[in-house]
Order: sequence, then C-alpha cells, then structure tokens
Amino acid sequence: MIKKTLLGLAAATLLSMPTWAEEVMLKSNHPDSHTVVKGDTLWDISDTFLQNPWMWPEIWQVNPQIDNPHLIYPGDVVRLIYLDGKARLTVDRGNGSRTYKLLPSDGITKLSPQERVVPSAAAIPAIPLDAIDNFLSKGRIVTSAELDDAAYVVQGSDGRLIVGAGDELYVRGTLDEDTPVFGVYRRGKVYKDPVTNEILGLEALDIGTVKLRDRHNDISTMEVTRTTEEIRIADRLLPFEERAVESTFYPSPPEEFVEGVIMDVEGGVSQVGKLNVVMINRGDREGLEEGNVLAIYKRGETIQDRVRNETITLPDERAGLLMIFRTFEKMSYGLVLEASKPLTVNDKVKKP
Repeated sequence: MIKKTLLGLAAATLLSMPTWAEEVMLKSNHPDSHTVVKGDTLWDISDTFLQNPWMWPEIWQVNPQIDNPHLIYPGDVVRLIYLDGKARLTVDRGNGSRTYKLLPSDGITKLSPQERVVPSAAAIPAIPLDAIDNFLSKGRIVTSAELDDAAYVVQGSDGRLIVGAGDELYVRGTLDEDTPVFGVYRRGKVYKDPVTNEILGLEALDIGTVKLRDRHNDISTMEVTRTTEEIRIADRLLPFEERAVESTFYPSPPEEFVEGVIMDVEGGVSQVGKLNVVMINRGDREGLEEGNVLAIYKRGETIQDRVRNETITLPDERAGLLMIFRTFEKMSYGLVLEASKPLTVNDKVKKP
C-alpha cells in the first residue's frame, strides 16, 4: 500500500496500538464539542482540542454503535468527555453520515431511514489533500540511472518535435509488457544532503501521460492522454503510478528518533509557510513512514556575548509541524501543518 489510511482500520486495531511516550495535552481553551463542517480536516479538529494534535488516536473513544469510528462526516459532533478521569474524544453521528431511500406506500412517497451506507469519499480527510494532490499522483523522486535507462521519446507523429494531448508519438526502449499506461518525465533538480553532500535523488518532472497503442521491437507507438506542458524529444517514460489521493493519513510520531533539515520548498522559494510542501533529507532508510509528524525548529541564532566577549549560539526554537505524505528511499515530501514563525530552507526537523 502506498499510504497508511484510516479507512481500513478496525476498532480492534486502534485499541491495540502502542502508547507513545509523549503525554496527550489538552489546550487550555478547548471547547467541549465541535460540529464538523465541510472543509474541516481531522488535523483541524484535533488541533481544536489538543496541544499535540497528532495524538488524537490515543484518546479516541470507540463507540460500539458506530461501524467505523475513524470516518468523520460533516454534521457529526465531536465531543470531549472524561472516563475514569481521562480525556476521551467521542462522536455523535449527524445527518451527514446517514443515507435515506424513497419508499412508495399507498401512493405517498415517504423518507424512510435505512441501514447507513456511507461512501468513503464523504468522510473528511486528515489533512488538506488538495494542497498535495499533484505530489501524490504525479510527483516522483528517482535515481539518475532509472531515468537514463528508461525508454524515451524519439519523435511525434508526422515528424513533430513536440506533441500535446491527443497526439501520437514514438518511443524507443524497453517497456514493461504488462503496463499499458506510462508517465512522461523530464529531468529536474538533483537533491543533495546539505550536511553530507550525498545525492539523495533526482526530481522527475511530470510532463504527461501516454497509453500504449502498438509495439514493434523496441519502437512503440503511444497516444498522449494528458500533458502539463508539451512533450519533447528525449523525455523519458516510467510506469504510471496509480495513487488514491482521497485516502486519509494516519498521524503518528516516527517510531525511532529522526532528525533532518528542510532541503527545498515547492516553487523554489526560500520562505516556508503553512500548507507549503517541503522536501526533507530523510526517508525510508531512516524509518520514516507516510503519516509521520515532525516538529520544525528554527536554528538558534549566533550572537556575541558582550560581557565575556565570546560568540555563542542560542538554542533552537520550535516553530512548526509537518506531516510526511510521501516517502522515498533517502528523502520525503512533507506538508507544513503549523507555522508559528516564518520558516526557511535549512530549518531543522525532528521527532516531536
């Protein structure tokens, strides 16, 4: 599975989850309840009650009458209650999580409740998926060898050097025989670890999608079904990745201690704010998983101690939170969910 989601988790799984060492902390001004509205996210709701919103699963009270307590819908009411002196979150289902059918009776049409069947797309997401949609479905980090060895565009139909959606093009190279759809990519930025200078990956820029029409030896004919810009000669083909962007991430701290830095931010700017997508220099090999939450720290300023006439470095200051939503071997994409101060490239990230 590409994402760990809430959608398939059963109540028994939730109850058997290990308890994190961190203590759940309530906000001093928390409400007693919150009515879910369209546009809410699980993170927003958790942040209403908790100082550490990623700890929401730890205090969730499973209601026996609810088929799947992890799915929350507009109209539901999330309440903070206390059981045996401990805070718990529970939900009262609203009309948004019910369905009705029309039943004819004596010539009169009545609304009658039936067993609830809720499409999963109606549930609110954990984080704003529209902020990361492009990175979920199309963003990709590869090695230089992967891109160099991939099949490439040699020409468009009728001798065209550039092609767009609806056109045909010719590709040369070995293709997976079981894969009819391919993404078209162009070489982008090379990411290096700012501390060790190790090459962490190569950004494969999404250019479009093509569908196999015919194959003759190492030359294949493709139909262009989607483009973000015109496809050019030498653009590379990689197997298309189907990613379910409607899935809900499960927030959690990393199991092991992780510390890294923000290497880059979407759009190539240096300033980072809430809902910006950032790239960090830690990934699968460091144990990061999709849904992991990391705290962001501003590096302590170096100043002059005028009393002792010495240069000293002030402590790092916590300034935000991000959630990892896609991992690669050596690096990851994250979404900034909180930013109490202006953030920048090279700010630190670590387990909260």
